[in-house]
Amino acid sequence: MRIELATLPGDIRHPNEDFVSVALPASGKGGALVLLDGVTPPPSGGTGCVHGVPWFTARLGGALLELAVSERELTLARCLSAAISRTADAHRDSCDLAHRRTPQATVVVARWDDARVEYLVLSDSALLVESPARTVTAVLDDRIEHLRALGPVTDAARNAEGGFFTAAADPDVAARAVTGSLARAEVRALAALTDGAARWVEVFREGDWTDCLAVLAKEGPQALIDRVRTAERGPRGERPGKRHDDAAAVYAEL
Repeated sequence: MRIELATLPGDIRHPNEDFVSVALPASGKGGALVLLDGVTPPPSGGTGCVHGVPWFTARLGGALLELAVSERELTLARCLSAAISRTADAHRDSCDLAHRRTPQATVVVARWDDARVEYLVLSDSALLVESPARTVTAVLDDRIEHLRALGPVTDAARNAEGGFFTAAADPDVAARAVTGSLARAEVRALAALTDGAARWVEVFREGDWTDCLAVLAKEGPQALIDRVRTAERGPRGERPGKRHDDAAAVYAEL
């Protein structure tokens, strides 16, 4: 088994809001990976929380990884629901969890053992699944993309019917995630990317998802992030929005 991960802040003056981690049970069979992309609030807007997004992603990511590994009888959706509840309880008394901009994150989690590979994707981070034949499938929650095709995506669409969903303070949002399960024999490798790393495909069009996984396999996650940073510094990086975003990626050969 080979596992590599990397993350880099978009701006070294600000904390990295991404979270990425992997756990391998002591039994030596199976494992789990968790990747979160914290949602950065607008500079002019509050969140109702005294802790901030990095605190939230660390709490939620740690809880989700622990539950995915130790509570293997639970589905990943139930693990996410429980992790959201646990994190909400940790700051319910000090923060306004009903605030639309309460700290929140996109989620990718995958769990495997000798028999199967389970996965969950919520919002616009990506999970790549490679078969033994080297065919790559991207597992995406594309609700935001569908909304963008219709016009600007506003806060009114956040965690709302007909909109898109992120992990915030409502445990029921876990039921909105894209989930599935594959036979272990059908999976050679997995990769998870926040949208800051997925820019290599989705924004700069340097290659498709198959090319992206090939970079991860040959050069590793840090090399992919370095390629994104190079593209961001070029003329195509001069566009509205963040020039550099927090980026995280994990690659696991099973």
